[in-house]
Amino acid sequence: MRVTDFMPAAPEMVLLGLICAVLLIDLMVRDENRVVTFWLSIAALVVTALTLLATAPEGRLITFDGSYVSDGLSQLLKLMSVGVVAVGFLYSRDYLKQNDLLRGEFFLLGLFGLLGIMVMISANSLLTMYLGLETLSLSLYALVAFERNSATAAESAMKYFVLGAIASGALLYGISWVYGITGSIQFDEIAAVLQARPELNDVPLWFGLAFLIVGIAFKFGAVPFHMWLPDVYQGARSPVTLYIASAPKLAALALTLRILVDGLGDIHAVWQGMLMVTGVLSLVIGNVVAIAQTNIKRMLGYSAIAHVGFILLAIFTGSAEGYGAAVFYTVTYVIMAAGTFGMVILLSRQGFEADSISDFKGLNARSPWFALMMLFFMFGLAGVPPWVGFFAKVNVISAVVNAGFAGYAVLMVLASVVGAFYYLRVIWYMYFDKPADRSVFQAGRDTRFMLSLNGVAVLVLGIVPGWLLKLCLDVMG
Repeated sequence: MRVTDFMPAAPEMVLLGLICAVLLIDLMVRDENRVVTFWLSIAALVVTALTLLATAPEGRLITFDGSYVSDGLSQLLKLMSVGVVAVGFLYSRDYLKQNDLLRGEFFLLGLFGLLGIMVMISANSLLTMYLGLETLSLSLYALVAFERNSATAAESAMKYFVLGAIASGALLYGISWVYGITGSIQFDEIAAVLQARPELNDVPLWFGLAFLIVGIAFKFGAVPFHMWLPDVYQGARSPVTLYIASAPKLAALALTLRILVDGLGDIHAVWQGMLMVTGVLSLVIGNVVAIAQTNIKRMLGYSAIAHVGFILLAIFTGSAEGYGAAVFYTVTYVIMAAGTFGMVILLSRQGFEADSISDFKGLNARSPWFALMMLFFMFGLAGVPPWVGFFAKVNVISAVVNAGFAGYAVLMVLASVVGAFYYLRVIWYMYFDKPADRSVFQAGRDTRFMLSLNGVAVLVLGIVPGWLLKLCLDVMG
């Protein structure tokens, strides 16, 4: 291979090298100076982002004997992943310090997880996809159990690990069936074989496809493979929940698009029905069960399941418009989810986890500005205009209607109305209830600045959504 053949994977190689450097330096840093690891991790993310920009391809580049791809979609999702991980680290630093959890493992596991995400996003074969997925999954299991002395965290990590292992086994079993039938694990070759030999579109392939869908649904947290998600959200420390709720969603989107659209696009009629059932169930169950939650992390967990329903129904349409809407929805959801969990982290302090919805009572009296930021996030997630969540929902609904499924569009509108209840309840607590706690926020200026920037971005992207939507449509073109 020539040196230029490695260029599409240069960001991943740079990130891996930097992770090794941070790991070695962290071994020599004393506990009281552990903030050094934090800043080195931020520097590693900045260098990775610059490498991504410097190696951006003009078209579609495939390397490593067809196993790796670099294109517009991979560039967009990777830059978003790097950015949201950096924001998550910034939100987490003060929280970890106050709770005596500022250890190098958190940042290193976060970086290793990011490496898995980037490999998944650029995968052009089922094997590369699986390797990236396992790198990400193992990092997440360890992150959930990051607080060693917490029985709740250990229980959540064990539950996540066991169910994750079952889902990985299902995905691997599906991969083996697809390979056995098509004779290839590369997405473009699988698509070519299915196009040349339509007779392969039969029960054995559908059987393997069903197991692939199981793996995808679990990684997305879609119904009926969602059981782990609320428990893990609640059991993990808030910075870990922020991490799980943000960047891995971009990897799950890439997993779905690469396998179903790039590899199995010719049998869209087969997987369309499976996605429809999963998407509709996620939409309904996620919104209905979220109403009954009093723990904000569980509520956001169930609302995440409902948002996954929107994403899956956008992909279900099988149109370029639907794929672009799914990318736009996921990117904007990740921005809003990061900000919402950033607020949960901001309200928490030493020995106190602000994980109850009632902890937001009277927030406007304590800090009108951050109450306004939380209002932005809640309106965005609820889909209230002009916040960006509104346009994300409208794009998906428009794609579903244009594909000829107006009935599902009506269901999505009704589900959004139901979902607005639990988001508006948080706003009610902030503005119309008295504060139960008047303690001062403990957070650095950089965290407060980033949280403000995050909140304003949710509004600005809603006012001028055109450029981002066009970008999302272009990368799927």
